[in-house]
Amino acid sequence: MTETFSDSKRQQTSLLSGLERRALTWLAARVPARVNSDHLTLLGFLSLALAGVCYSLSTFSPYWLHAVNVCILLNWLGDSLDGTLARYRNHLRPRYGFYVDHIVDTSGALFLVLGMGLSPYMSLPVAAAVLIAFFMLSINSYLATYVLGTFRISFGIFSPTEIRLLLGIGNLVLLVHPTVRLLGPELLLYDVGGSIAALAMLAVFAKATVVNTRRLYQLEPPAAHRSA
Repeated sequence: MTETFSDSKRQQTSLLSGLERRALTWLAARVPARVNSDHLTLLGFLSLALAGVCYSLSTFSPYWLHAVNVCILLNWLGDSLDGTLARYRNHLRPRYGFYVDHIVDTSGALFLVLGMGLSPYMSLPVAAAVLIAFFMLSINSYLATYVLGTFRISFGIFSPTEIRLLLGIGNLVLLVHPTVRLLGPELLLYDVGGSIAALAMLAVFAKATVVNTRRLYQLEPPAAHRSA
């Protein structure tokens, strides 16, 4: 018996989505035949894990932040191009691709943020808060994909691509201004940025939870309402 599977719709509204889509299509047409989507997925994971290692090595020299930026660029290439290449070559494996891609993203995020927490630029409590907020938002997104059939790649103008870009710019700023003064005390720049990011992700999580719950309630009202 053949199982049927309907792929979910992808919702992408980020600031750079149009430009990124054209760039990825151009790159997919030029990827050597011996390179497939699995290779790119592996590249995305290894580069994100290595970015975390380089963050931790920045304890010894801030110039490891340049290596972090190289890893972030390679992560964008692997993580963004794997699906585009599969669609370009018509080698789609929607269930396998969705599962593996997001398991890899989750594992890579753990290495990345842990490395940031082990660096001199972000404290471990803030790194833990960022990681928890990211996981909560990811879980909400995956559950919504299952029950509503739409996978949100972006939230507002931000997607992983814009976040990578901000992180790369932030790493360059760290070389000059690793701390910032707010209302008196001097704080780590990434502690401030990480706290803002965690609060923003929790706010998006709360809003998405309310919106999705209301929509599901309308789609599946209580039995008494259906009878009436």
